[in-house]
Amino acid sequence: MLPVLYAPLYAPVEQAPPAVNYEQQFEQARQAANNGQPGMAAAIYTTLLAASPNNVDVLYGRGLAYSRMKQWDEAEKDFLAATAAAPAYADVWASLADVYIWTDRPAKAIAVYDRLIAMKPDDAALYVARARAYRDASQPGPARADLDKAAELKGDQQAIAAVRAAMQPAALALAAPGAVAPAGFDWQASLSGSITKVDPRSQRWADQTLAVRRYWERGSLAFETLRAHRFDDHDMAWALDGYVNLWNGAYANVRYQQAPQQRLFPHRSWRAEVWQSVGNGWEVSASNDTMLFASHVDIYGLGIAKYVGNYYLLLRHTAVLTDTSHGTGDRLLGRYYYRGDGDSYVELARSRGRSDDTLSLVGGRTHSGAASVNWVHYVTPRWGFKLGASYSKESGGGKEQGVSAALYRRW
Repeated sequence: MLPVLYAPLYAPVEQAPPAVNYEQQFEQARQAANNGQPGMAAAIYTTLLAASPNNVDVLYGRGLAYSRMKQWDEAEKDFLAATAAAPAYADVWASLADVYIWTDRPAKAIAVYDRLIAMKPDDAALYVARARAYRDASQPGPARADLDKAAELKGDQQAIAAVRAAMQPAALALAAPGAVAPAGFDWQASLSGSITKVDPRSQRWADQTLAVRRYWERGSLAFETLRAHRFDDHDMAWALDGYVNLWNGAYANVRYQQAPQQRLFPHRSWRAEVWQSVGNGWEVSASNDTMLFASHVDIYGLGIAKYVGNYYLLLRHTAVLTDTSHGTGDRLLGRYYYRGDGDSYVELARSRGRSDDTLSLVGGRTHSGAASVNWVHYVTPRWGFKLGASYSKESGGGKEQGVSAALYRRW
């Protein structure tokens, strides 16, 4: 006999040893799956299903085997067949939700968790799991409500805290669109402009901004160039604008801007704002803007926001202080994220204000009101646009009507 000089080119196909009855075959499949042989397990389950097509346990077992092999379509079909045959089988629903999470379909996972929570309304772990899905769907309001419910049910505090920390970018994406990029993008560029008609002078003002933003895990930073044309004059400025995640449930915006010629823009300006989650979808914020014109201008702001499903609502009160005057203002803003993500939305805003100038020769007090509407839509994950219109009026008779547009590009 000649010696064997080579080994087989291919490993032998996994084969199950013969089994006598259903119980032995089912146990053999289960052991194969647990021992890292999901292919063998799936083959045995397929044999069993040939004799019993609607066996829920076998469908569930083969679905798990397919999941371990990352054959997601086959796993989904088996889990759906099992839930159709046994609608109250909670473990199958939970595995189906896992498939949707692992294949980046959070909306489908949320629907499954809705059903599971209806079955087990006191299971804190289910609220944490649904909160993760809401987070992945950029819906921080419902996610926070689920985490609060899980905490009320004495759920795993570490798991709750981990989801809260991971939720901060999702909340920031709704509070400050563009501050956080979806997964897979590190950069965004934008070009925006506006035209404003000013009465009674019948002048047209124009503004343009070009910005490039870089994203990191804990925040982002943008470089901006700004141009303004008003009163037959023009000015240029540049700015750095950054967002950063802070402690649990908190994030901040810091901005610095400088205009070398100081014609229309302040020579220097900077701002800082901090947001803090306070539970049940509520969030508070505090801000300070400082602008160095010929005189010093400070704007202090307090805000309260609420996340409700795909809606974001914000009420902000501001106080404006200069060397010779002071003023106050209130602004109510609402956004509807109609596709359920953090990108595309419709925004409506209404504001009013009052200013008192101690050096004015006409009484020193003016009132103003303004309204605006904006539509932001991403045609693809990389390309988006914004269209807007605004109107404002002062008690002295001045009016402003404006339109704006922007183009966004990610990569």
